[in-house]
Amino acid sequence: MAKSAVKQFVVLPTRGLQASAPTSSASLAPFLMRMSLATTATAARSFAASAGLAVTPAFRVLDSIHEDGAKLVEMTPETAKALTAQQPGLRVVPVVYYKTAVFRAAIDEKVKAKAAGAAPKVPIRILSDANPARPIVGATVVAFIDFANRIGAQGTTNSQGLVSLSLGSAKKLERIYVYPKLGFWGALRRNVSTTKAIEIKLTTLDLGFPDALRFFSKSNAGGNGMGVKVAVVDTGVGPHADLTVTGGLNTVEGELSTNFGDNGAGHGTHVGGIIAAHGVPPTGISGLAPKVQLFSYRVFGKGAEGASNFSIAKAIDRAVAQGCDLINLSLGGGPSDPATASAVHDARQAGTVVIAAAGNEDRSLVDFPGADPLCVAVSALGRKGTFPKGAVEQGDVAGPFGMDPKNFIGGFSNIGPEIDLTGPGVGIISTVPGGHATMSGTSMASPAVTGYAARILSSMPNLLGLPRDQTRSDKILAALLQSAKSLAFAVNFQGRGLPQP
Repeated sequence: MAKSAVKQFVVLPTRGLQASAPTSSASLAPFLMRMSLATTATAARSFAASAGLAVTPAFRVLDSIHEDGAKLVEMTPETAKALTAQQPGLRVVPVVYYKTAVFRAAIDEKVKAKAAGAAPKVPIRILSDANPARPIVGATVVAFIDFANRIGAQGTTNSQGLVSLSLGSAKKLERIYVYPKLGFWGALRRNVSTTKAIEIKLTTLDLGFPDALRFFSKSNAGGNGMGVKVAVVDTGVGPHADLTVTGGLNTVEGELSTNFGDNGAGHGTHVGGIIAAHGVPPTGISGLAPKVQLFSYRVFGKGAEGASNFSIAKAIDRAVAQGCDLINLSLGGGPSDPATASAVHDARQAGTVVIAAAGNEDRSLVDFPGADPLCVAVSALGRKGTFPKGAVEQGDVAGPFGMDPKNFIGGFSNIGPEIDLTGPGVGIISTVPGGHATMSGTSMASPAVTGYAARILSSMPNLLGLPRDQTRSDKILAALLQSAKSLAFAVNFQGRGLPQP
């Protein structure tokens, strides 16, 4: 028989992340504790002998969430089967990965445009509206010759603000999207001729501009988040002048555990700013609950596009252990898995509420973990007039519209019966490393709802002080859901509506 390749698995007890009676057999906790020591080849052989396993030298425990609980294990599928034969109470599941829930238009790599013969590349120059002589460096430009089928090309502007794209012999580009790193609104241009020079000027970001977050939140006075601990499980948060990070952990295997700052993507810092920024325009911005204690749990490695279920589960577990009342998950898109679900369920039993992005697959079904019944799933709310003319957000406007016809659920937002609430998520100004930027997605809507929840909780000290059990988390969630106001969308678009702290 051919030898199988070594893979990574998450080993879980029968229920939850930690073996405990009556949900696990009496033998399971000692077995897992012995396994937790198998971090070297020698220790693995010793564990195998004691457990009656035939284990290859490749077997190794890479990390443990608890000595008597969940573990990240490197082994062959045959060894995984041998483990469950010895301890049928174990759940051995594959490592799976989730992505951030920020939305950007993108080409389909399988059908992207290719240069036709010697057709010249199409040059596109990106400049500042305030200073046309200033090129915008490092902006992502996505050009479509067939938007419906996502056919086109994309690239990044150079030091002259120029990108040249291979678009064959196309005479017209159906859409051009421009996504700057920071300091400007993105841009959307439609039906652009390639027969003349293409030049796009970006609108400078005004930190006092009433974006969707500020529009929908101006009447929601509520509390300021004082006394509430909030965890952001993401790409890392900060450092940033508008943010104070109380603590956190990096749970990525192989990275320094104390390095829980932003991994360079900027996503986690943007999410953190929506909740807890304490700056003041025109040089800074304020989030919804600036007095919360903000914790950063980095689950995306340096340069990584995905976060593993083990890293996420460990981050949720540590956030609960550090007393976080609310956990924000602006991620999803992978398959439903027992590791993440176990962490979410354990959190609810420990008095903590987990709030998650619904995903951005253009009205598709709600992504996991948002689709988990014990997560609060959030769709992305937008409003016409809360972004400049010609901004990328114009491409996100889609029906149906609300009681106020300017309100809409972003065209990218996933929907479904799992949606619990909606939150501002189209064209949101927040913090990123080095400054401020706009982003859209259910990634932005989820922390908006987390911020509203922090306001509610900080204004209800009796609720905040309850014993940390499921009665507490149920009452927190009840207060959040019962505060919501319907915006007259169907329930699968808005759930109960927009929270009103």
